[in-house]
Amino acid sequence: MKNFSESIKYIGVDDTDIDLFEGQYVVPAGMAYNSFLIDDEKIAVTDTVDSRKVMEWMAGLQAALAGRKPDYLIVHHLEPDHAGGIAQFVALYPETTLVASAKAFAMLPQFVELPEGTKTLTVKEGDTLSLGKHTLQFITAPMVHWPEVIFSFEQSEKVLFSADAFGKFGIYDADPDDWACEARRYYFNIVGKYGNQVQAVLKKVAPLGVKTICPLHGPVLAENLEYYIGKYNTWSSYAPEDTGVLIAYASIYGHTAKAAKVLAQELEAAGVPKVVVSDLARSDMAEVIEDAFRYDRMVVMAPTYDAGLFPVMEDFLNHLKAKNYSNRKVGIVENGSWAPMAAKKMAEILATLKNVTLCETMVTVKSSLSAESLAALKQLAKELI
Repeated sequence: MKNFSESIKYIGVDDTDIDLFEGQYVVPAGMAYNSFLIDDEKIAVTDTVDSRKVMEWMAGLQAALAGRKPDYLIVHHLEPDHAGGIAQFVALYPETTLVASAKAFAMLPQFVELPEGTKTLTVKEGDTLSLGKHTLQFITAPMVHWPEVIFSFEQSEKVLFSADAFGKFGIYDADPDDWACEARRYYFNIVGKYGNQVQAVLKKVAPLGVKTICPLHGPVLAENLEYYIGKYNTWSSYAPEDTGVLIAYASIYGHTAKAAKVLAQELEAAGVPKVVVSDLARSDMAEVIEDAFRYDRMVVMAPTYDAGLFPVMEDFLNHLKAKNYSNRKVGIVENGSWAPMAAKKMAEILATLKNVTLCETMVTVKSSLSAESLAALKQLAKELI
């Protein structure tokens, strides 16, 4: 859906060469950097793109303008994957007015040195900008997921330009029916810490009667918006999305891995609708984080290492803490040969999280499963069920 409107044209680009987004998230399907041109008596361009793709974006922009000059560049979000072309844009169109929040203009010199005399327009909550038949209404969205973020709502066609909200990993023309998985992984790893702020902006957007959502990443969303907004409401309220158990484990010699598989079999045999088993040393950490938030229960299983916690498990739990993991039930299984400490260390981190209930049964495997630890594992399964 390149051009979903006669007046609003897609001029973004896909990056299918990138291997890691933000230096850490695997993106096998690539990444879209979305930008739009609103064609009216005055012409507005929404955002630029990552510096990796600026030349391609500029070519598309010039083709869409067909010799005309833009009046405004709307900067919804200053992160470099969306602001990488500001300097080139201003150099080519020096009469254009940059439109952004006060916080964005305060931060802009950290990224771009604008020529003296560059025109700017600072907007705040509720301000409007008329382009002719189209009017942009601005909505502040601080910490979704940077402090300078604004949304804009085009009043005549009821189009919401939502910055990083409702974005996903993958290209622009991705099938919206496949949206949830990569949008969930994107949300919890990038925006997830700021659930309260997302809730606040959802409340501001709710009365507007939005018909189309244009995020800065991924496809335009124009049908079944209740589904997408409902997902965002669930995710940002830290409520479990699905009934199921994530078993996240780390294993040195395979004994903890075996215990994880045994526990999974117990849960599946008891009728748990979804059991996901993830080896933290081999799985995509971002995907395991996604599953931790998706399901209502979790089990963490790890060996003791250097009198502490196996590093990849410590990393995983610290990721959850950073993203405000909450409102879940969690079981703990440790492994240790002579002085087990992993359970204590995992419990200490989990105790700092909001509304996380630890299972009473805490299983200790001494090197390998025994009749005693197997019985404890089955007891833990019953408690989780």
